[in-house]
Amino acid sequence: MIARYSMLVVFLLAVVMTAAIAGSFPVGQWYFDLIKPGWNPPPWVFGPVWSVLYVLMGLAMWKVWTSGHQNRTGALLWWLMQLMLNAGWSWLFFGLHRTGWALLELTVLLAVVILCTRAFATVSRPAALWMVPYILWLMFAWVLNITLWRLNGGGLASIMG
Repeated sequence: MIARYSMLVVFLLAVVMTAAIAGSFPVGQWYFDLIKPGWNPPPWVFGPVWSVLYVLMGLAMWKVWTSGHQNRTGALLWWLMQLMLNAGWSWLFFGLHRTGWALLELTVLLAVVILCTRAFATVSRPAALWMVPYILWLMFAWVLNITLWRLNGGGLASIMG
């Protein structure tokens, strides 16, 4: 029983570490100076949304892991990959101010999260369902990222430069 819940702690610590890495790249004046669409969420929305999504990610992985299913290790690898990509987006977008590169990376992240969710579905339907809000948020973030990129001079030169 203790081992079962110790893995929950491990998975929640993994998402907390991911959130800490992602949050280490401050939004800063650069972001506030960007031209934004009228539907851009206010800054206070992002913290609560990401907090819920990270908890759901951790719970979903825990549900998969504790299932004992033979495919859980493969699902764990997808999950770890999406965590790394998650933190990488913040580095590209907020750290380096590369909205074009961040958009490309976010496209890969979205694909990996979909594949992770598919792997979860073979093990635990509830775990897969807990990933759906994350997918929906990433789709929204993708549209926002491409909009910010385009509104602020996006083009092939901005990706390469």
